[in-house]
Amino acid sequence: MPHQYTRKELYSLIIPLIADSFLSILIGMADTVMVSTCGEAAVSGVSLVDTVSNLLITLFSAFATGGAVVVSQYLGRSDKESARRGAKNLIYISAAISIAMTLIVMPIRSHIVDFFFGTIDADVKGFTDDYFVPILLSYPFLALYSALTAISRAENRSFRTMGVSAMMNAINITGNAILIYGFGMGPRGAGISSLLSRMAGFAIMFMFLHRRSDMLSLSGIAKGPVDLKMIARILRIGIPAGLEGATFHIGKIMVQSLTASLGTSAIAINAVTGNFNAYSNIPGNGINLAMITIIGQCRGKKDFRDISYYTRYLLILVYISTLAINIPFFAVTPSVVSFYGLEASSIATAVPMCRLCLAACALLWPLAFTLPNMLKAVGDVRFILFASFSSMWIFRVGGAYLMVRALGMGVEAIWYAMYMDWAARGILFSSRILSGRWKTKEVI
Repeated sequence: MPHQYTRKELYSLIIPLIADSFLSILIGMADTVMVSTCGEAAVSGVSLVDTVSNLLITLFSAFATGGAVVVSQYLGRSDKESARRGAKNLIYISAAISIAMTLIVMPIRSHIVDFFFGTIDADVKGFTDDYFVPILLSYPFLALYSALTAISRAENRSFRTMGVSAMMNAINITGNAILIYGFGMGPRGAGISSLLSRMAGFAIMFMFLHRRSDMLSLSGIAKGPVDLKMIARILRIGIPAGLEGATFHIGKIMVQSLTASLGTSAIAINAVTGNFNAYSNIPGNGINLAMITIIGQCRGKKDFRDISYYTRYLLILVYISTLAINIPFFAVTPSVVSFYGLEASSIATAVPMCRLCLAACALLWPLAFTLPNMLKAVGDVRFILFASFSSMWIFRVGGAYLMVRALGMGVEAIWYAMYMDWAARGILFSSRILSGRWKTKEVI
């Protein structure tokens, strides 16, 4: 029997999403690299804000994932009217949550940084506030952009999201060049550029999806109606996914605060290694996004044969593409690290850490972060929450504190603990999929 997607359809969805993933990562990397001309304190300030910000952004991504699963499963059933209602109600949720979050966090932003990271150098603290304000203002635009791109992916329009990401990167990098280099605004300039790029991304995506000719057109969205049952279906995926993501980032912030206690150089080294991690996983992140759509539509049809087939196929594809990126990147690691403006002693520590990160990403990351997307797409989100919570606190947080506080190790211990977390997640998610218990989960 033929599978649901032809090879051409599959790659026409995946390839733009890989490019989109690269472009999305490039925004954050551009901020770090271009801010590095202002010194290690500026790099550290941007890194700390990004760590806190990613916790909050996790909620946007979780709701977008919930909406994508619901819409994809309805499209799999060929129920386009319900899919449109799901898309509109995803926009309502995203707008309400992101605006409320910005209003709540803005007046207490400095206290949040103090709470998570404790005492940090005065110059680093100043840079965090400069960068945090425009990033907070960008949240509503980013949340709506995330929701709109999730809707576009659900209807297999990934070329659209890739094009908009390219435009956003052009705006961000141009803005950085003008505001950081031209006006000497440092991290504040990087934050303003990110704000402008997210505003533009939202505006363009909304214009695309507002057209009546679009399959999931948002035309008439201002008139409603708000569908509480549809919102409940989205939240059934979004809330556990949000809790899982929040748990992940809270643990990450706790570990980041441990890193901050090791000094400014350790913060900068950790930030550079984090960028290597992000770059290494670009193909995998794009394929993971495609998996939500592909497996979601298969689950809508109750086609368990294709769910198993595409899970294996996409996992192998993640391994192959990650190796294709990491092998040449491993060879040029010293040259890439030197671009970040670190001191010589920091470079000597960062190079082996970055190379080990590339190896772990190639071996452990796919099982830990690709397989849960399959479980999300079929609605098995509670298990993901349990597995992620357990692994995070036992291995990543507990292991890091043990190695740094008790054994006196340095910033490298933070990453050793993370690799143990990845290995544990991979074992748990593989076992769940092989058990077949996910087949009993329903979303719509």
